[in-house]
Amino acid sequence: MHFLPLRRLTVLLCFAAATLSAHAAWPEKPVKIVVPYPPGGSVDVVTRKMAAKLQEQTGQTFFVENKPGATGTIGVSQVVQAPADGYTLVANDTTYALLPHIFKKLPFDHANGLRPVAAFVFAPMSVVVKAESRFKTLGDLLNAAKAEPEKVTYGTGGAGTTPHFVSEALGIAAGAKFLHVPFKGAGEATLGMLSGTIDFQVASTPGVMGQVKGGKARILGVSGSKRLAALPDVPTFAEAGLKNFGLINFTGLWAPAGTPPAVTDRLQKEIAAAMASAEMKAFAESIASEPGYWDAATFAKDLAERTVTWGKIAANTAFERQ
Repeated sequence: MHFLPLRRLTVLLCFAAATLSAHAAWPEKPVKIVVPYPPGGSVDVVTRKMAAKLQEQTGQTFFVENKPGATGTIGVSQVVQAPADGYTLVANDTTYALLPHIFKKLPFDHANGLRPVAAFVFAPMSVVVKAESRFKTLGDLLNAAKAEPEKVTYGTGGAGTTPHFVSEALGIAAGAKFLHVPFKGAGEATLGMLSGTIDFQVASTPGVMGQVKGGKARILGVSGSKRLAALPDVPTFAEAGLKNFGLINFTGLWAPAGTPPAVTDRLQKEIAAAMASAEMKAFAESIASEPGYWDAATFAKDLAERTVTWGKIAANTAFERQ
């Protein structure tokens, strides 16, 4: 049997102890969360709230840095290449599962470049129209689109975005054909909807609740299995006649592959504690979302399944990968 010299063994044990201590002490310096989209969108709004809560819980600074561009791949690439020490994270939503179906080749390993940490704040997708729209119900809108294919228009932040794929999936499920009008960003699409340039917009509820609360927009229907407490009069898609269309969006955090388990485990526990708080539950409900939490294993499983599902939808969508 081979034994290490006592002095060498002591050095190794001290090194291991110091390493574990360093990881256990995370975070010892500010943590950057990259949001790969412009400010003001759903991912940005939710991530900033979570960052503030994590800062309160840990006593360390958590700050958001917006790095928009190329359907989020610019910001994601930055984090994939960052040191795997827990001090650079990336936030995203279901768009991450779409990326292999938007691009012929990604600048990073989609399946292995990042490590899913946790998902939280689950937001239905909604069909939104301006307050004065001629469409009073989701049925009105869908019937008009069926009667006159490609006459009812919808806007998104660009081809290949989550709202684009969800809108096309909505049309497929309803047997209707809409006309897609791409804008430079989700915010511009919302302005187009409010001005009447387009008939409707599909958006995650947090991104449009400000306009709804302000009386400038109306939500005709939401995905999910039940009505939202913040929108008790708005029916689900199922109630409006669209069965099996319950897609729910989420906000989640990823870390670079190779980030020590001690760090990601601590982060998971902090996120779980945050989502168990009355403050975060109230916040989620205020933006017409469901408070909740997925651990890393659940999150990774859902991402894999969504990537397959989006592939099937992409195959039925008139979209050429970039």
